[in-house]
Amino acid sequence: MRAAYYNMNLPENIVRIINEKGMKQCAVAERAGFSKQQFNDMINGRKIIKPCDLLAISGVLGVTENDLYGMDSSMKEVV
Repeated sequence: MRAAYYNMNLPENIVRIINEKGMKQCAVAERAGFSKQQFNDMINGRKIIKPCDLLAISGVLGVTENDLYGMDSSMKEVV
C-alpha cells in the first residue's frame, strides 16, 4: 500500500496550516528536524507520517495533532 493511504488527509491539512500561518515548508521541515526532502516526501504521500513526526510538526506549527488530522474539539473520541 502507498504511504498516502496511511497518511489519509494529514498532508493536505499540514500544507493548509502552513499556508494559513504564512510559513515556508522548508522552515517547518528544518525546525521539526527533517531534511527538506524528507518533509517533501511526507506531504506528497511518499513517506508515512509517524506519530513522532506528528508531534514535531504540530510543535513547530503551534497546533495539536488533532488539528493536523482535521479534527476539531466538537468531534468525540471513539472508544
